[in-house]
Amino acid sequence: MRLIFNLIFSAVFFLHASLAMAITPYDTAPSFELPNETGALIKLSNYRGKLVYLDFWASWCGPCKQSFPWLNEMQQKYGNKGLNVLAVNLDNNTADALVFLKEVPAKFTVVYDPKAITPKLFSIKGMPSSALIDEQGKVLFFHTGFKSVDKALLEQAIVNAIKK
Repeated sequence: MRLIFNLIFSAVFFLHASLAMAITPYDTAPSFELPNETGALIKLSNYRGKLVYLDFWASWCGPCKQSFPWLNEMQQKYGNKGLNVLAVNLDNNTADALVFLKEVPAKFTVVYDPKAITPKLFSIKGMPSSALIDEQGKVLFFHTGFKSVDKALLEQAIVNAIKK
């Protein structure tokens, strides 16, 4: 009986602990520091005071290939209003990301996380995933996947955050 109680208690404790670690809207975005293409370290904390559209992607992700032209458009359209697109590549081999970027160039900052530490910090479950982070470093929303029908909703979230 005691063994069953201990098993149930352990299961509930670990389930609660894993749920408690999930980042939710209005939580402070976890800090990270990752290299860009030149090896310079980019810190998320350096973006405090700015609106950040944080995108997690990989070269093997089909929807990521569709999202990059839209991300370029958002950076161009709203960059002068405070938007900063920051994309975290999760390929094990950075060379795969560089091949992707030759085909689908990024007109925004790209950093590399081959050990996939940041998706754990942000509780990322699918690709691509994105988070909109306000000037105080608070997560406004998460979005997983990318389809054409998502564009208007995502752009409206950016516009609302800029107006705020």
